[in-house]
Amino acid sequence: MKLFSPFEIKSIKISNRIVRSATYEKMADEDGFVTDKLIKLYVNLAKGGVGLIITGNVLVHISGRSAPKMICLHNDFYIEGLKKLTDAVHNEGGKIVIQLSHGGRQCASIFLHGRQPLAPSAVYEPVYKVTPKEMTQEEIWEIVESFGKAARRAKEAGFDGVQIHGAHGYLVNQFLSPYTNRRNDYWGGDEERRFHFLEEVYNSIRENVGYDYPVMIKLNASDFIEGGLTLEESLRIAKRLENLGIDAIEVSGGIVESKPDERPVRPKIDSKEKEAYFREFSKEFKKTIKVPIMLVGGIRSRSTAEDILDKNEADLISLSRSLIREPDLPKKWEKGKDTADCIYCNGCMRFMKLEHVKCTQLEKKR
Repeated sequence: MKLFSPFEIKSIKISNRIVRSATYEKMADEDGFVTDKLIKLYVNLAKGGVGLIITGNVLVHISGRSAPKMICLHNDFYIEGLKKLTDAVHNEGGKIVIQLSHGGRQCASIFLHGRQPLAPSAVYEPVYKVTPKEMTQEEIWEIVESFGKAARRAKEAGFDGVQIHGAHGYLVNQFLSPYTNRRNDYWGGDEERRFHFLEEVYNSIRENVGYDYPVMIKLNASDFIEGGLTLEESLRIAKRLENLGIDAIEVSGGIVESKPDERPVRPKIDSKEKEAYFREFSKEFKKTIKVPIMLVGGIRSRSTAEDILDKNEADLISLSRSLIREPDLPKKWEKGKDTADCIYCNGCMRFMKLEHVKCTQLEKKR
């Protein structure tokens, strides 16, 4: 079975093709430091057979806090706790990559101590009900630098690589998308200039970690919103990233204000036909570039995952919600189980009401 064959991303030797896609946990403490609960979560994923773990979105700059109790990496103070986390995962034979993120306009002011969120342009955000502040040149360069410094800290903390969060309407995606980037300067105005922010972020990371260290990205194939990023442009972005030296691309789509059935976490995946809802996109990425492709989005069954790999429509299979319900799903798949227990009700996504992110269906059974 290809699903349980090894794979390599630069220096990372992965035991199988199963990736735990970045999933917000709400398990850091109030100041963003690692807790025992957070370490236990990642140890259980490693024990459960996940080939590569990608952390929940990690804060690179205080202006980008998009949720409470996020893991933080905007200061050297956080390295020590994160080293305990990576040591614990490595002791179980696991591999772990950290996702670097800035929320941009998708930040409620309550998470920013009342400050206005930052964005490429002052485009109203209807879900968070905020109009962000258009970033100055100084603010842009400060945040570019913050990605690089965070990557350096991640390497010092023992992470096997980093992933740039360039999807789901967060800051990097906001610069790439014509829907949210209305600038007419170095940072926007046409496709090439909209790419500059991501290019500078990538270069800043490489300056801090070198070219031997794995650097990946999560990328929207489409924003699923009028005037937003399209597949055609996204494929050209991927080609640019390949030329720069990106080590893997995780294909996703949608932003917070997309329609419910076009968002990154679509509900009610209750049939084979509804699974792998970004599959058609990953097929196009595989045709266009040679960089390893991860596919995320409602992949619920082993048979679907194997079919995707057998048809060379992706190199790795990313899971999120199903691993909240069953962190040991990879081992269960290996023993013959086909369909995950997760019913994709999205109860685990209502993080403001939960003490931490967890399967609410399991809670009901107890």
